[in-house]
Amino acid sequence: MKKITLALCLSLLAVQPSAALAAGDAIPVALPKPSAGKGQIVIFRPSSMGFAIKCTVRENGAMIGRVGAGKYYVVEVEPGLHALTAKSEATDTVTVQVEPDETSFVKCGISMGMMVGRPNLSPAAEADFTNVAGKVSPMDSAKIATEIAKDRAQLAAKVAKPAA
Repeated sequence: MKKITLALCLSLLAVQPSAALAAGDAIPVALPKPSAGKGQIVIFRPSSMGFAIKCTVRENGAMIGRVGAGKYYVVEVEPGLHALTAKSEATDTVTVQVEPDETSFVKCGISMGMMVGRPNLSPAAEADFTNVAGKVSPMDSAKIATEIAKDRAQLAAKVAKPAA
């Protein structure tokens, strides 16, 4: 019995270091490069807190995307300052400086609210994204494009509709 216990303990010790190394290794994600002279913003949501709520991100009132729990997406933008907002019962805003040919990162979290979860946008570093890259997957770009087109059509209809 002592030999079996000793063998079991030694085998656990042999496996433990490799498991610890595997958990600490960052998994690289091949992000696309922005077009020449453009920049891009990676918006990611690593947490599953409020998993049923998607973080809809807007700039100047127009939707630029929506990200669910454990997802990310990439938005190509003009270089300069970009004020991004996310809203449920409260609105959160983050301003991001985007440089030409560079990638900026924004993290979206959901915290407890009175009736629904509240989005929290915060600037992030590339290392923040890299650390969760193995836990997040890209959003379906075709689905996002459809949602953006639908949102823009709804905004245009509101503008065109005369006040009653």
